[in-house]
Amino acid sequence: MATRQPPLVPLGEDAGDAALQHSHWRKRASLSSIGDACERFLDTAGFDRAPWLAVAFAGGIASWFVLDESFQWVLAISAALFLALGAVALWRGRDDRGRLLIACVSLGLIFAAGVGVVWARSELVGAQPLDRPISASFDARILERVEQPAQDRVRLILATRHPETSAAIKIRVNLPTDGDRAELGEGALVRLRARLMPPAPPMLPGAYNFARSAWFDGYAATGSVQGEVELLEPGSNGGLIAPLQRQLSRHVRSRLDGAPGAIAAAFASGDRGAIGDEDAEAMRDAGLTHLLAISGLHVSAVIAATYLLAIRLLALWPWLTLRVRLPVTAAALAALAGIGYTLLTGAQVPTVRSCVAAMLVLGALAMGREALSLRMVAVAAVVVLLLWPESIIGPSFQMSFAAVLAIVALHGCDPVRKFLASREESWFAHAGRRVVMLLVTGMVIEIALMPIVLFHFHRAGLYGALANVIAIPLVTFISMPLIAISLALDSAGLGAPFWWLTGKSLDLLLGIAHFTAGQPGAVKLMPQMSTGTFALFLSGGLWLAMWKGRARLWGLVPAALASMLMLSTPIPDLLISGDGRHVGITGENDGLLVLRDSRSDYARDNLMQLSGVTAEPTVLTQWQGADCSRDFCVITLARGGRDWHVLMSRSGEIVSERALAAACERADIVISDRWLPRSCQPRWFIADRNSLEQSGGLAVNLEKAQVSSVAESQGDHGWWGGRTGD
Repeated sequence: MATRQPPLVPLGEDAGDAALQHSHWRKRASLSSIGDACERFLDTAGFDRAPWLAVAFAGGIASWFVLDESFQWVLAISAALFLALGAVALWRGRDDRGRLLIACVSLGLIFAAGVGVVWARSELVGAQPLDRPISASFDARILERVEQPAQDRVRLILATRHPETSAAIKIRVNLPTDGDRAELGEGALVRLRARLMPPAPPMLPGAYNFARSAWFDGYAATGSVQGEVELLEPGSNGGLIAPLQRQLSRHVRSRLDGAPGAIAAAFASGDRGAIGDEDAEAMRDAGLTHLLAISGLHVSAVIAATYLLAIRLLALWPWLTLRVRLPVTAAALAALAGIGYTLLTGAQVPTVRSCVAAMLVLGALAMGREALSLRMVAVAAVVVLLLWPESIIGPSFQMSFAAVLAIVALHGCDPVRKFLASREESWFAHAGRRVVMLLVTGMVIEIALMPIVLFHFHRAGLYGALANVIAIPLVTFISMPLIAISLALDSAGLGAPFWWLTGKSLDLLLGIAHFTAGQPGAVKLMPQMSTGTFALFLSGGLWLAMWKGRARLWGLVPAALASMLMLSTPIPDLLISGDGRHVGITGENDGLLVLRDSRSDYARDNLMQLSGVTAEPTVLTQWQGADCSRDFCVITLARGGRDWHVLMSRSGEIVSERALAAACERADIVISDRWLPRSCQPRWFIADRNSLEQSGGLAVNLEKAQVSSVAESQGDHGWWGGRTGD
């Protein structure tokens, strides 16, 4: 009996169609078409791998801070490696391996490297904080001293041993100026008594996280010196840089009194300790704080001045001109000046970033290549992040690189290139074109920096672009050259007239700052921007900066969405500090109601910033809508169509448990800075010392019945886990 043969599959085009009917091949065909579309997009949108590698590296570092636990960090690394391996497997055997394959593999590997680098950095430098406040006497070696005349103190960084466990630790203490002595320099061995506390976590959700900064700085505790410091052994006085920096700062302040002297000392040595709070606040609200932090503007000015001066003077030596390339020699001298200035001013992150970028610019000029590019910014970012990966979450890193990216992207787009292109025109028209471009650049930078400033500081100056149009040329072309000339002439005793001119220029700078900050509507307040909203702003800004042509306009979508989310962010109705002592209530008047009239500027400023108000707070005992006794305050808040009864303790006096339980039963929320018994059962939640030690500070939205805590954003990282004892 003949067996039935299976039907033959026709050859040729029909055979190919039959094969594609198989689901596996259909998926491969679909992925192939998607890949081809991505390849075409990368070709037309000006894909440059180097800047995106820097973004991937930064994204890996940022993800480590956002993710909560170690298993999530492992999963992030695994997912990134899987992306790289999956891309290789998908394109295996194909001849059209292009940009997409390279992008997937390189971005995946670099992202995983970013997570690993910051994780390793945290394990290597993180210092377990003290588990409780202590007051003890101990011997210590001074590692660093930071003079802060404006706060009437000196900060000492000390290496010592834990008073109880004898483990080696690093601490930071404040020494009043009247207790300071010249011999208390770097390397000195001292004996002192100090009250030490664990580095403080954020007081409220969205507030500054000093515990995280102290973790990466290696501080196990901070505190204040009690009594006199005894010198046991003189030190080496800190080598060369630190004493020179302090000596230069003191010399400048001795030649120029008051606020101008403090500003001049900051420009010359990076020492901002003498700048008063009022001037610092005016500079911040006027959008001029970047002038006080030694960064790209100052480093560029020093390097450019050195380069121009060197090439002019070297050109006067015919023998040298015939034997060396003057641009290369001048670039080398300018590089040395930039490195020296960076070291002298403390080698902070913005300064290092600017110095690295300037070195790349000088190298590009020496080789005849384009100096200002995204690749230059990317290399500088990677160098900084390799050395200090934790800097990515700080405003200094974010603001400096956002400003540079905005400048590079703006000046690299075709309309701006055409606007700035050389042409036959009068000097007046040429100067006007440059002034317009300076104003536009300032506005673009302000727009780029606005989300960063609001996220970190909850307030931003709105007129910074206008102030910078005058302030930046003033500092770059007048104040800084005058400071340099004055210092040079001081060696011959002829600097006095130039110091007078320097003072007048800095008086003008401070006048601009105070005038701008004092204008109506000069400051925009933002109570708290969520991390998700901030991430949308950053992604939109990066997209706009790093693509070309019409593709970059897609970056406006996340930026617009983030703007809507930011504007719709509600102001918390209740703000509760992590110790339960400070409570802020919004929405009852134009200002802020507070439980206590705190003498702490830190507590008051945090409550005001995160509530979005500038008026001085009103104490609840002076508010007619509150019922306060010596021990408790009760207030009723109408939110979301109902009344919320809030009970807050004011004293540490013993209260009858039965009376307390009855009061708790009538309240929706109970807030206390002490431990409350289990019999205290309010209708919604209780925030006493026990619960706040686990959650940290709280922000409460009554209309939506939502409570956000500091703990939600800390995860299993060392600076928080060590505090809670987890």
